[in-house]
Amino acid sequence: MDLATTLKLILPELVLCIVGLLVLVLDLIIPDENKKAWLPYAGLLGLGLALIAVVSLAGQNVSFLSGMLAVDSFAVFFKFLAILAVGLVLLVSIDYMKDRTPYRGEFFGLLILAGLAMSLAAGATDLIMVYLAMEFLSFSSYILVGFLRDNERSNEAALKYFLYGATASAVMLYGMSLLYGITGTTHLAGIANYLANGLAAPTQLWLVIPALLMLLVGFGFKIALVPFHQWSPDAYEGAPTPVTAFLSVGPKAIGFALLIRVFMTALPEFTTTWTAVLAAISMVTMTLANLVALKQTNIKRMLAYSSIAQAGYILIGFVSLGLNSESSFNGINGVLLYLFAYLFTNLGVFVVAIAFEQATGSNNISDYAGLAKRAPGLAAVMLICLLSLAGIPATGGFMGKFFVFGAAIQTQFYVLAVVAIINSVIAVFYYLNVVRYMYFTPPVGGADQPIPVPGLFQFVLALTAAVTLVIGLFPQPFIEIATQSVRLLAAS
Repeated sequence: MDLATTLKLILPELVLCIVGLLVLVLDLIIPDENKKAWLPYAGLLGLGLALIAVVSLAGQNVSFLSGMLAVDSFAVFFKFLAILAVGLVLLVSIDYMKDRTPYRGEFFGLLILAGLAMSLAAGATDLIMVYLAMEFLSFSSYILVGFLRDNERSNEAALKYFLYGATASAVMLYGMSLLYGITGTTHLAGIANYLANGLAAPTQLWLVIPALLMLLVGFGFKIALVPFHQWSPDAYEGAPTPVTAFLSVGPKAIGFALLIRVFMTALPEFTTTWTAVLAAISMVTMTLANLVALKQTNIKRMLAYSSIAQAGYILIGFVSLGLNSESSFNGINGVLLYLFAYLFTNLGVFVVAIAFEQATGSNNISDYAGLAKRAPGLAAVMLICLLSLAGIPATGGFMGKFFVFGAAIQTQFYVLAVVAIINSVIAVFYYLNVVRYMYFTPPVGGADQPIPVPGLFQFVLALTAAVTLVIGLFPQPFIEIATQSVRLLAAS
């Protein structure tokens, strides 16, 4: 492959790298704080160019850099999702970080570099690249969580996140070393070929199971699956709220991308094993998270457990995969559709939380009392997004659940489907509890002043609410995109 073709294939990553480093360097050399105000907008321009570069790769199906990276429809989908998530979070971070830290340039630069890590991870087809991309993303996330250095909760959250992450990373790396020791290769397709052709000795094959479980520790940590979720509530509560929003959508989506590609490409011979393990984890994850969420009084902690539960729902699609089926419910397309809807739904909820925190300094659910009168627009967006998270019809969340639950029923995972439906009913209670405060509870202590919403927030709120409803009301184009994005994966 010639240099020009390689540069074109890696163009989104090159743009993100250059823009991220440029923002960091310009922040250092420009002394005037007022002149730095345009840095995040330069970052947004770079993200826009990276999105264009990603779209230009649509339809490609090629491996490059000695098989370390691939550009296919699956990778393009997740690259697009990652860059879009970073752009929306950056938009709401401009006002939020203005009065909280003088180091805003570093924050924006790190956020863009985290987008670079996610983009690399989306196309990783070698265990070494998988590990490097995940570690790049993890270290960026650790710093972002603890970015408010004078905030004790932010520091505590970053330390817990780092300790859990370091442990999970070490376990995952040991699992990768076992796979390399068995097969003699780190390339995902090479591992699959070695195991499928019976080249491994019977005494070696038993090592694949512990290696598989160790890999799951690393991916489960990134997705926040039970029992690898302990970091999530503290990190979500202590991190700057835009970072919490980022963690809930960006790394989680990429964690699913890596889980799907590694397990389906490298370990298809052990599908029965990892399907059974992931089905059990899915049921435990959504049940534990929903039950604990019922008792939460802090909106960020409630959304942390909600995010864990949503990961359990999304996992159903992967467990129920049937890529060779003629049905519309092949499992993986449900995962992609769910993740796309979840991006806008969850960001919408968090942007409302950020705006409310900006105005009141509070993240207590009880303080949302009377929000419908103080800020009708905020309350309306929160209502739409909470209904979507609950899986109410005419929302994107409903379509996501419909496709992953449908896949479970089609593959006769009836127990999994029943547990998921029961958990969806449980989740309605804590989602509608917030709605109850907003619409049916008077403000506490006379706190009835209108809540100002910055212009950038208004744009992101309108976009997230609109897309959430569009996916629910006109889902067919999104279903086709999700199905197309897994077609080449099915053929690999």
